[in-house]
Amino acid sequence: MNLPRLLIAVFIVVLVSLPLALRRSAPGVAKGVPSIVVITPHNEQIRHEFGRAFARWHERVHGTPAAVVWSTPGGTSEIRRMLVASVESDLSSGKPVGGDADLLFGGGSYEFDLLSKPISVTVDGEQRSATVLEPVVLPEGFLNMAYGDNDIAGNRLYAPDGSWYGAALSSFGMVYNGRLLEPLGVPAPARWQDLADPRLAGWVAMVNPSQSGSVATAFETILRRCGWQDGWRILRRAAANARTIAASSSRIPVDVADGEAAVGVCIDFYGRFEAQALIDDARRAGKEPDGRLAFVDPVGETAIDADPVAMLRGAPNPELSRRFIEFCISDDAQALWQLPRGYSGRIDGPEQYELRRLPATRRFIGRFVTETIDGIDPFEVAAPLSKDSTMRSFIAPLFSGLCIDHHKALRAMWRNIIEHPAYPKPKPGEHAELVRADDVTDPGLKAMILAFDAMPVLPAPGGTTLALWDPANLATLKTGWLKGEWKAEGLWPAGTSPAIDLRRRCAALVAEQAGLMDQASAR
Repeated sequence: MNLPRLLIAVFIVVLVSLPLALRRSAPGVAKGVPSIVVITPHNEQIRHEFGRAFARWHERVHGTPAAVVWSTPGGTSEIRRMLVASVESDLSSGKPVGGDADLLFGGGSYEFDLLSKPISVTVDGEQRSATVLEPVVLPEGFLNMAYGDNDIAGNRLYAPDGSWYGAALSSFGMVYNGRLLEPLGVPAPARWQDLADPRLAGWVAMVNPSQSGSVATAFETILRRCGWQDGWRILRRAAANARTIAASSSRIPVDVADGEAAVGVCIDFYGRFEAQALIDDARRAGKEPDGRLAFVDPVGETAIDADPVAMLRGAPNPELSRRFIEFCISDDAQALWQLPRGYSGRIDGPEQYELRRLPATRRFIGRFVTETIDGIDPFEVAAPLSKDSTMRSFIAPLFSGLCIDHHKALRAMWRNIIEHPAYPKPKPGEHAELVRADDVTDPGLKAMILAFDAMPVLPAPGGTTLALWDPANLATLKTGWLKGEWKAEGLWPAGTSPAIDLRRRCAALVAEQAGLMDQASAR
């Protein structure tokens, strides 16, 4: 291992080991009170409500005090990378895996599925394997009572082997500022393609999917709902409409609320929570909420995914960890997601914060949906989504290469397109259509759109090539390129990962097309 990679590994392991120190000196935890360390990307408000409610629930159900010590080392993707690095380090050194923290709470099911798969290292010819997550088997009757069918529109509510359990549900849509859209002549967004509206140039908030699991899932939803080709048309136009591309998904609703952007891709609870925060701030100031911020799920185009909780391998307190999982599935915890602050009817709601998340259990929804803030039954509104997950693997390298690495050039190309006299102009107050090369007759404009939408053609074994633009090639390219099965063919430089080379090829193509477009504009 070279020095930079070694330093990164050491840094990651140190970060993952911090919970052990937190357990010893956690503020607010009385000496001698059993505690669990929970690693989470969740915000302070969720941590406050769940920590308080778990202690109260444990005292009532089990008759003894208990406490949660929170560890917040980053977003879901960063946490996954850190946990994987920690397991690899333990396996390499021959140490027992884990032992620093008890639970992982929050993130998408995709990330948790990855963490439930074995991680292997080879030491002196010996292969050693372990998973980050340790299955917790709960009684079938308890799960049936809480979840009913283990399905919501084709997605699972919990892992059948007990690796993780859905604690909440997440949907993916857009957060928008109505006060900014109105002077632009743009209606409230209703479809993913509204992100490609040329009137939103400079007004869209976007995030790097390499740094946010929720944003990666949102982008995957766009690709699977709208199709590979139209999905990338939307994503690239949306990126070109963005002033910058941020690193944190939690920034999107804040930027939209602050007027830095008019609309952005967002996971539901970030959008709804920020809208609720503005309402609360106005009421505390004795003012009427202005309602400028809102969240919308594109009708028929969103996806609903479980937001899980799981035990980490080597958890120092496995019995208390199991109880925390049971608590998260209970009505007491589900009530925290959607009941109003101070609610004290048949069950207690949140104490201080209205979290505006979707509960994950059919039991709670069946009993309390009419009393929730948003009144949404996710099991009624969820629409089935295709099970093809091939597209997800391409999102990070392609978006980085096609949209981030030459973002300034991408924006310039888009500006040349939408300022072309032949480009179809949407009418004020009406939704813009997604304009493809085949939708225009002007040869110059057609060529510009084709250049903007272009994707690399990749070399394949035997001197053949496969076009990334064709969705029929994705499964083969995923196996050959992203999984490295064509490594021996010499299709990418030795010592370079195929994903990095794929990103490089995409970035080079954008730079090439932008240069050609500049030359054409100069003539």
